[in-house]
Amino acid sequence: MHIAFLLPEYPHEKLPKSAGIGTSTKNLLKALVDAGMKITVFTYFQNSQEVFQDGDITIHKIKLQKLPVLTWKFNEGIIEKYIKKIHKQTPIDVLEVVDWTGITANMTFNIPQVMRLHGSDTFFCDLEGRAVKKANFDRERKAFLKADKIIAVSKFVAEKTNALFNSNKEITVIPNGIYIDDFQPNHTSVQENTILYFGTLIRKKGIIELAHIFNELIQQNDNCKLLLVGNDAIDIQEKRSTWEMVREVFSAEAIKKVTYLGTVDYDRMKTLISEATVCVFPSLAESFGMVTIEAMALEKPFVNTNYPWAKEIVKDGETGFLVHPKSHKEFAEKINLLITNKELATRMAKSARVAAMRQFDITNIAKQNIAVYQSLVVK
Repeated sequence: MHIAFLLPEYPHEKLPKSAGIGTSTKNLLKALVDAGMKITVFTYFQNSQEVFQDGDITIHKIKLQKLPVLTWKFNEGIIEKYIKKIHKQTPIDVLEVVDWTGITANMTFNIPQVMRLHGSDTFFCDLEGRAVKKANFDRERKAFLKADKIIAVSKFVAEKTNALFNSNKEITVIPNGIYIDDFQPNHTSVQENTILYFGTLIRKKGIIELAHIFNELIQQNDNCKLLLVGNDAIDIQEKRSTWEMVREVFSAEAIKKVTYLGTVDYDRMKTLISEATVCVFPSLAESFGMVTIEAMALEKPFVNTNYPWAKEIVKDGETGFLVHPKSHKEFAEKINLLITNKELATRMAKSARVAAMRQFDITNIAKQNIAVYQSLVVK
């Protein structure tokens, strides 16, 4: 079976830096290849036109053509025409698309389409209390309604998207996954009293709340250190570096204990997770949360947001702690509890890894995806 993916991002040195969608998708694509699938990736709005291989996966970069007006509409046509050309050369059985900005809203293919809900602009605007652009809403809803099958990475994003688009479409929930064998716990190099946040430095991930939380934590335990790892985003409200903003929130005492590393490669990131005492995920807007399952697989104790998507991944008090990110004092207390009560932290971390092995093994998750693809292929 030949499955093609139309994506805005993909993790590769020949492409711009990728975030969560890229990482989770690459894990899935590798597992699909291992299961015998032929995989093609179309990445759009790129700075050049190129075709190259990432192992057994064929990657097509589709160059963005900029015009004084109607750039989006013009490029929709370019993308559609390009995919049809490749389909004619090497027939595609299923085309998977993302929900973000409804890229396929005005494209027509004689290929069955699966849409994966990672979280549309409409979805995130609703969570953040922002107004969505009408053009984005219209495209996203149109693309959503025309898809033949819908897969969602969480029950929460499935139900929320149906509600936002006034729909009752059947949606299959399949979480993101990881190669569990690539995440082997290593407790020999743990750095005492180190709290780790990894992910984009952006308002919706709760990074500003984390600054307030760490200010509280320092009052409870002045031995704590905070390590931040991830790309610095331009804040959507203040239009400046989020890291600059966050630095202003830390107290004079707290900022002395904060280190920001920027972005690191995937292997280095796994090492940093292993070295951390506790991981923290105070996100305010999410559809799933890859960072959580990576920490779970590496057998790390953590404190997570208590928002709905996290409750689908974490069992509060057993595999991790769930706390509202704006409850700064309580969030800090849970972090400190995991730092000071090593027996509790170890027990929860071990339970987290067992849960990750059971729920998020990419090999099993690939099989669930293949079943959806096969349901669309005419026998």
